[in-house]
Amino acid sequence: MHPKVVPPSWLAERLDEVHVVDVRDAWEFEGIGHVPGAVNVPFDSFRGDDGEAGKLPGAEAFADLVGDVGISTDDRVVAYDDHHGVFAARFLVTAELYGHDPSKLHLLDGDFSAWQRAYETTSEVDQPTPVEYEAVFDTDGPLVPMETVQTAVDSGAVIVDTREPWEFAEGHIPGAVQLDWQEVIDEETRGLLPEADLRDLFEAKGITPEKRVLLYCNTARRISHTYVTLRHLGYEDLAFYEGSLTEWEREGGTLVTEEG
Repeated sequence: MHPKVVPPSWLAERLDEVHVVDVRDAWEFEGIGHVPGAVNVPFDSFRGDDGEAGKLPGAEAFADLVGDVGISTDDRVVAYDDHHGVFAARFLVTAELYGHDPSKLHLLDGDFSAWQRAYETTSEVDQPTPVEYEAVFDTDGPLVPMETVQTAVDSGAVIVDTREPWEFAEGHIPGAVQLDWQEVIDEETRGLLPEADLRDLFEAKGITPEKRVLLYCNTARRISHTYVTLRHLGYEDLAFYEGSLTEWEREGGTLVTEEG
């Protein structure tokens, strides 16, 4: 079984077997260079306000976007960005929510910088052949509505706020624990911390594999990275609150401050 988060060496050995998605802006993809064979799907292109929830783009729009760059539903995909993987993780989670097999969705560890340090890049832009991508919103997937969040604490779930400490202090969902998504990053490698350190970090917050874990932030971008990281560690019972605090506050959800 392939790991969820893969090092550049793993990708280098499989460039002819996988589809590589670069979610940086087009000017970066073309001007700075990219992984050979990668296609460009900028972050803003798969975010919207007309989808099934939160910032999802909608199944039809996502299918057109991904199919146009030559990716089909059964393909193995590796995504990357230049921000420690947070934007690329959002692409992977979006694909999963639309029915792509999660075992075939991978995040490049260390982002574009890690690849650039070890392997060649290119500025050549290939013209992929469009294919049909079947996107259907998975109603039985990890995404949960506000009502589920409201009852999560009483059900024994761990609600995880992946925002920065100051944001958490200003107001968070009752019962939530704070874990800044960036805490899992090794600043030197730009990738994930060693596995033992990751497990210690999560367990110190009470985020353990046997519990149901429910993630939120502001607009469901930052939780994507934490979600992928937990999947990488083998956590199975994960919930994804797409609406996050944007919906929670809009719908009158209770917020508590650090002072209580």
